[in-house]
Amino acid sequence: MTGLIGKYGKNYSSLLKLALPIIVGQLGGIITGLADTIMVGQHSTAELAASSFVNNVLNAFIIFGTGFSFALTPLVGENLARDKKYVVSAWLKNGIVANLLLSLLLMAILTVVYFNVEHFGQPSELLPLIKPYFLVSMVSIIFVMLANSFRQFVEGITNPSVSMWILVSGNLLNIIGNYLLIYGKCGLPEMGLMGAGYSTLISRIFMFAMFVLVFLLRPSYKVYRKGFMRMWVLPNRLMRVTKLGVPIAFQQGLEAATFSLTAIMVGWLGSIELAAHQVVIAISTISFTTYLGLGSATAIRTSFYKGAKDWKQVRKTTVAGIHLGVIVSTLTCLALFIFRNKISFVFSDDPQVATFVIMLLPILMLYQYVDGAQIVLANALRGLSDVKPIMWISFITNFLIAIPAGYLLGFPFGLGIRGIWLAYPIGFVFSVALLGIRARKLMNRQ
Repeated sequence: MTGLIGKYGKNYSSLLKLALPIIVGQLGGIITGLADTIMVGQHSTAELAASSFVNNVLNAFIIFGTGFSFALTPLVGENLARDKKYVVSAWLKNGIVANLLLSLLLMAILTVVYFNVEHFGQPSELLPLIKPYFLVSMVSIIFVMLANSFRQFVEGITNPSVSMWILVSGNLLNIIGNYLLIYGKCGLPEMGLMGAGYSTLISRIFMFAMFVLVFLLRPSYKVYRKGFMRMWVLPNRLMRVTKLGVPIAFQQGLEAATFSLTAIMVGWLGSIELAAHQVVIAISTISFTTYLGLGSATAIRTSFYKGAKDWKQVRKTTVAGIHLGVIVSTLTCLALFIFRNKISFVFSDDPQVATFVIMLLPILMLYQYVDGAQIVLANALRGLSDVKPIMWISFITNFLIAIPAGYLLGFPFGLGIRGIWLAYPIGFVFSVALLGIRARKLMNRQ
């Protein structure tokens, strides 16, 4: 252990310095999602099941869009290392336009999904709850995408505390809104699931507005504001953002689509199984957010060292990120084991839901280590602008391996929800192997 600290100590420190504010900001969103799930679940099991379907479908599109915005990280990091701040501003401006165009496209696709939601095989009694909640939640995507542009900018210039405070305050607003609108407090109508949808929309508008205000008013951003006003939106820059963003978006979206498709398969089993699925997914997002924060910090540092042409530090940063991921995985598994018999009742008092949740927790613990490793490796490659391989690796491991495995184990082999959930660790194992081979090959070449 002492040898690792001596060799990677500075890398651990720099990653944690960047990752902790990102993780705190993202945990705000996760805590909001948990609070949302708890409040909706306590209101009714049917609403919890409906929110599971809608959130899993919409999250696939949101994660796809978030992945697209990640294209700014290597563009900002490389130019920051070369002290080209006007160029950084140009990438921000072009990134905003590209994200706006993509958000309009995603909303058009979701509109088609909305008008065909009856054909997804969900329990018929949930449709009156699913459709209005789907519509309200869909509208908020445009504000998520625009806010993500500014978020990648502030984190890329190593100011992650800015996004942390905006995300925390926006998510606190969401929690308060959930309480007031779901249960009808302070003279407001009791809206149930729809109250959660309206609260989410309001909080996402707020966060986008706060990013804009910080960019316009923060004194240290003066040089970036000048560059933003003077630099043009150009086709070649939009194309560069798109070429980097689309493979990352597909990589993120394919993994999210795996969770969405498994949620649909779980819905074929019934409302109780779908509610339990939503509870375990909500629990899993805590560790996922931590891995994603480590991954984002890894991408920022690898992009910077690539710009500085320091490939030794690129490699050490990646290895240090994996080490930190292993520590987080161990702590997560320990916590899940200790609270395995009680954690379900935080979300729902239905004993049938609790039975399925307890059944799924060992599988959740099983895939923690490979999930953390594959996120760090994918983000290290993202920071190096090596994005096409991670897209194809995601396609192979999710659509050719994980989803078919989940279906076969869940239905022909008769394992039900446990079989569907086993798709996750199976896919992640193959992802770690392929991403590790690609990262080692690229870094050895340099």
